[in-house]
Amino acid sequence: MSNPDQIISENTAGVFYGFSAFVLWGLLPLYWKLLEAVPAVEILAHRIFWSFLVVTLVVMITGGWKTLFYSLANRKKLMLIFSCGFIISLNWFTYIYAVNSGFVIEASMGYYINPLVVVLLGVTVFREKLGRWQLAALLLATAGVLIITLQYGRVPWIALLLAGTFAAYGLIKKIIRLDPVSGLILETFIVMPVALLYIVSLERTGAGALGAMPFQTALILAGTGIITATPLFLYARGIEKTTFSMMGFLQYIAPTINLLLGIFVFREFFSLAHLVSFCFIWVALIIFTLANVGLLKEPYAMKTGTLKPYR
Repeated sequence: MSNPDQIISENTAGVFYGFSAFVLWGLLPLYWKLLEAVPAVEILAHRIFWSFLVVTLVVMITGGWKTLFYSLANRKKLMLIFSCGFIISLNWFTYIYAVNSGFVIEASMGYYINPLVVVLLGVTVFREKLGRWQLAALLLATAGVLIITLQYGRVPWIALLLAGTFAAYGLIKKIIRLDPVSGLILETFIVMPVALLYIVSLERTGAGALGAMPFQTALILAGTGIITATPLFLYARGIEKTTFSMMGFLQYIAPTINLLLGIFVFREFFSLAHLVSFCFIWVALIIFTLANVGLLKEPYAMKTGTLKPYR
C-alpha cells in the first residue's frame, strides 16, 4: 500500500519537473534570438546534429541501448519513428523561422490551439465522438483563427503549421509508445545525416556560421542540443510522477511566456484584432480543459477511439 505522503511528494516533484520543462520551452525564443544572424535552415541543421549527439551521450550513460535495438527490429514502428523525425524537423524549422522573423505572437497562438487540433485529429483519424463542450471549444478556436485571418487578409500559417505538426507528432508518438530519449535519438538519427551534410557543405564554401561568425555563435549553435534535450527530459520525468491532466494544465505556460515575450520584449505588433482572436482561443481552452477534467458535464457519454500500439 502506497504511503500518502510519498504520493504527494511524487506529485509535487512531477509538477516541478513539468513546470520547469514548459518554462524552458516558453523561454526558447530568447535563445533563438541570439542566433538571429544565422539562417533558420542552418540553425535547424545544427539543432538536429547536436541534439543527436547529446541524446546519444545520455543513452550511452544510462545504458538504454536495449530499447533502441528493440525499436529498430520492428519495421512498422521504425517507419513511424522516421516520419516523426521529418515532422518534428518541420515543426522546429517553423518555430525558429517564426521567432527570428518577428512572429513570436503567432507562434504562441499555434501552441495554444494545439490541444484542440489534437481533438480534431482524434475525430478525423480515429472517429472519436465529440462532446458538446469540446465541439463548442473547437468552434470558438476556429472563430479566433478566422478573425485574425479576415483582419489581415492572410491565413496564420505559422500558427496552423506549428499546431498541426506538433499534434501529428504527438499522435504518432502515442501510437508507438516509445520513451522520449529513445524516440528523440531515432527521430534525429533519420535526419541527422542530411543535417550534417548541409553543415559541412556550408562550411566548405565559407558560408557556414561556424567559420564566418564569432566563436560565441559556434558555442550557442552547439548548445542547441542541450536546450532541446533538457526540457524533454524534464517533461518525461514530470509525466512519470504526476497526472496527465496536471501536465495538460501546465502546457499553457509555454505559449503564455511566448506571447508575453512577443508583446513586451520583442515589441511585436499586437492589435485589437489579436486580442479578440486570442480571447476566443483562451475561452475555448478554458472550456476544453474544464470538460476534460470533468467539471463540465456532457449530456451523453463520449465514445472514444482506441489506439493500438505496435508490438
